[in-house]
Amino acid sequence: MLMRTDPFRELDRLTQQLMGPGTWSRPSTMPMDAYREGDEYVVAFDLPGVSTEAIDIDVERNMLTVKAERRPVAKAGDVQMELSERPLGIFSRQITLSDALDTEHIKADYDAGVLTLRIPIAERAKPRKIAVGAGSGHKEISG
Repeated sequence: MLMRTDPFRELDRLTQQLMGPGTWSRPSTMPMDAYREGDEYVVAFDLPGVSTEAIDIDVERNMLTVKAERRPVAKAGDVQMELSERPLGIFSRQITLSDALDTEHIKADYDAGVLTLRIPIAERAKPRKIAVGAGSGHKEISG
């Protein structure tokens, strides 16, 4: 049997039990990291134990929505649960994307329980040099 004393973990567990698992109308949040890597914006979501079929990614205008569902694993009839800390149910996260991102070319990969979205920076938002042209010639002022 596992014994651990972590008051914050126990508080999280109690809150999860009282509120119940996430539902489609009231999903739980999922942890994420977001950073810029070169010419891409990268967003990584922790979704351990979720199958790729249970992940739904939508983009509408500049709103990115990620939803996922983790279901309980079927257990034999003689199994008695001693400890259950892994959250089940529906998870969702919405992110407002900048107009500087190219939402038409988002790439999604799921590996080792991490969903990684790569969103390219739009060409119009990348820095560029402006050439300075010479005037049409010098004019003299005569008096």
